[in-house]
Amino acid sequence: MLHILLRRALPVALAPATALLLIAAAPAQAAQTVTIGNFTFGPEALTVKAGTTVTWINGDDVPHTIVAVDKSFRSRVIDTDERFAFTFTKPGAYAYFCSIHPHMTGKIVVTP
Repeated sequence: MLHILLRRALPVALAPATALLLIAAAPAQAAQTVTIGNFTFGPEALTVKAGTTVTWINGDDVPHTIVAVDKSFRSRVIDTDERFAFTFTKPGAYAYFCSIHPHMTGKIVVTP
C-alpha cells in the first residue's frame, strides 16, 4: 500500500523541482559586441535575438557616437575605450551611424 502511495505522490512532489530546473536551464541571451576601429563599426551588420544587449566599444583614438536612424537609441559621445550598451527588446532592423562621422554606419537585425 505504501509503495502505491509513493508512486502516486512522487511525480507530484517532483513537479515543482522539475519546473524550476527547466526555468533555470532556459538559455540567457548572449551579449554581443561591436568594436569601433579605423572609423568603422565591426561587424557592420549583426543579427541578434530580442532581449540581447549589444555593447559598442570605441577602439579608435577619436570620439564617436552611436545613433539609431529611427531614434530608438542614442549614445553620448564615447571616447577611446569607452562603451555604450543597448538592449534590443523588439524585433526589427535598426540602422545606425556615428553623428560625428556620418559615413560610419551599421545595422542590427533583431529576431523574435
